[in-house]
Amino acid sequence: MEEIHKRRSLSSVVKSGEVPLKFVDAHIHLSDTEYCQKVAYIIAEAKCCNVVALVSNSMNLETSVRSIQLVKENAGFVYAALGIHPWSVTNLTSDELQRTLDFISQHGTNREEVVAVGEIGLDSRYAKRREIRDLQFRVFQEMLHAAEKLSLPVVVHSRWSAPKIMNILPSYNLKGVLFHWFSSPIELLPQIIERGYFVSEGPPTVFSSRTQDVVRRVPITNLLTETDGPVSYHGPFKDKLTTPAFIPQVVKAVAEIKGMAENDVTEQVLKNFVNFFGIRNLRSQVSSLS
Repeated sequence: MEEIHKRRSLSSVVKSGEVPLKFVDAHIHLSDTEYCQKVAYIIAEAKCCNVVALVSNSMNLETSVRSIQLVKENAGFVYAALGIHPWSVTNLTSDELQRTLDFISQHGTNREEVVAVGEIGLDSRYAKRREIRDLQFRVFQEMLHAAEKLSLPVVVHSRWSAPKIMNILPSYNLKGVLFHWFSSPIELLPQIIERGYFVSEGPPTVFSSRTQDVVRRVPITNLLTETDGPVSYHGPFKDKLTTPAFIPQVVKAVAEIKGMAENDVTEQVLKNFVNFFGIRNLRSQVSSLS
C-alpha cells in the first residue's frame, strides 16, 4: 500500500482554490484473470490518482458476467461494457453467442451498470481461415444489433479491419461508436470524426509517434482516455502493471500535443465520457457538464 500512499500525495497537490483534476478510463479489461486478485488495489490506487470512473470491457460471456459482478461491488465507479471480442471467436462454444446475447439483453437496460456493448469488432490477423472470418462477422453483426436494440453505444476493436468496419456501421442505428486504441489507417480519421464517432487513446500517447499523430488529428471533443489494461507497455510504463493510475500521464501528454491546459483536457474528456456512455450518476456530480 506504500505505493498508493505515494501516489495519493502526488495527486493531491493542488494550488489553493483549484479543483482536483478528474480522470476517466474509458477502456480497461478489469474482468481479466490477470487482475483477479488485484482489483481492490487497482481501484484504491485509481481513486488516489483522482480517477473518478472506469469502464470494464468484456471479452466473452465469462468476463461479461465478471464485469457485472465488479460493477455491483464498486457501484458508481466501475461501469460495464458487455460483448464478445473478435479474438474470442476462435474459442466460442456452440451456444455461447446466444447466451451472451441473452445476458446482454438481461442486464443492458440497467444504465447504472451497463453503459456499452464491447469490446466488439473484427480483426483479420486473428481470422486466417474463412470460417473464422465469417464467424467474426456474424458475431459482430449480432453485437451491433443488440446495441441497436438496447440503445447502447459500442466500443469497437478495429485492428487490421477499420475500413470494413466503417462500411458496416452505417447499417445500424447506433447511439454512439468508440474506436478504442485507433491506430490506422489514419486517413479514415476525417470520416470517423464527420460521423460523430469517438476515439480513445492510452499510454502509447506518451511515447508513440503514431499514437501522438492520431491524438493531434482528433478534436478534443471526440477524444477519450483509456489504458486497455492488462496490456503492458513500453516507455515509462515498462514492466509495470497497467492500471488507471496511468491516466494522468496520458492526459499530460494529450495536453502537450494539443497545446492545452491539463485541466481543460480533463474537463472536456470527462464531458465526453459522461455524454458518450450516458452515465447519469457522474453527470450529477459535475455541475459544469452540458
